[in-house]
Amino acid sequence: MDQDVANELYDTIIVGGGPAGLAAGIYAARARLKALVLDATGGGGQLNVIDIIENYPGYADPVTGPELAAAMGRQMEKFGLGITFDGVESIERDGDVVTVRGEAATYRARTAIVATGARHRELCVPGEQELKGRGVSYCATCDGPFFKGERVVLVGGGDTAVKEAIYLSRIVEHVTVVHRRDRLRAEAVMQEKALATPNIELAWNSVVSRIAGQGSVTGVEIENLLTGARSEIPAAGVFVFIGVVPNTSFLEGKVALDGAGFVKTDLCMRTSDPLVFAAGDVRAGSVRQVASAVGDGTTAVLTIQEMLDVGTPQREQPRACEVPLA
Repeated sequence: MDQDVANELYDTIIVGGGPAGLAAGIYAARARLKALVLDATGGGGQLNVIDIIENYPGYADPVTGPELAAAMGRQMEKFGLGITFDGVESIERDGDVVTVRGEAATYRARTAIVATGARHRELCVPGEQELKGRGVSYCATCDGPFFKGERVVLVGGGDTAVKEAIYLSRIVEHVTVVHRRDRLRAEAVMQEKALATPNIELAWNSVVSRIAGQGSVTGVEIENLLTGARSEIPAAGVFVFIGVVPNTSFLEGKVALDGAGFVKTDLCMRTSDPLVFAAGDVRAGSVRQVASAVGDGTTAVLTIQEMLDVGTPQREQPRACEVPLA
């Protein structure tokens, strides 16, 4: 580790190199802020596991997640900011300075942006890792259109799962919802709508035991928890909605989190600590799209830039986006 990097006092440290962190880096570099981007894996975040993206503005032709991440990284580097490889273990306040402790070094800054994202809870069954991005998806909005006219399986029974099943039913030929219980957990109105949709079928008391396919998904093996019987459902895609886990363990007790562990922010991306901001999927209320993550990262940097220009995080006249955290 370059000790000059670790000994600097930065205007902002951006923790995470996914789309929110990269967008923040681009804007920080263009604003000539003294910034540092920390990422344990070299950047890209969830983009690295997305096969095709069709809905990112400005790309008329499909682009792969890694290609988009690389393009963002090159744009940031064009303005003189690269990614420092380090995994963050904690963020602490020391007076008017934020101390970010990494695995390799400790860094100091006037502000910090947490853009560590969230990870989808996985099924952990054979075939899932091999076919991730090749039929296994965790985002119906992102990937549903690729399965137009196909048969798909959706796993889960909560609000998100049922809403996504209804969304998919308008695109695909047939949706089989696999749920481990004998009733859904979604709100009653959504349940009624799903159960009344002709091309949505429920596989009750069942779990996925294997995802089949060579190169792409061809089917899903399920097991009935009551009888132990196994059967295979032909399908071109599998959508998994069994929960999302934010990467916020290092923030516990430092900033306000919601009941699921996501960071609470105002519309300026400011957390309960006025020197710490959050952007992207890690933020409570995020819609978990690449475009929204980019917007969050941009908003955080613009807020920080104004705050540093004024010279204090506490202003008598707050911006309209500064609202009390719920």
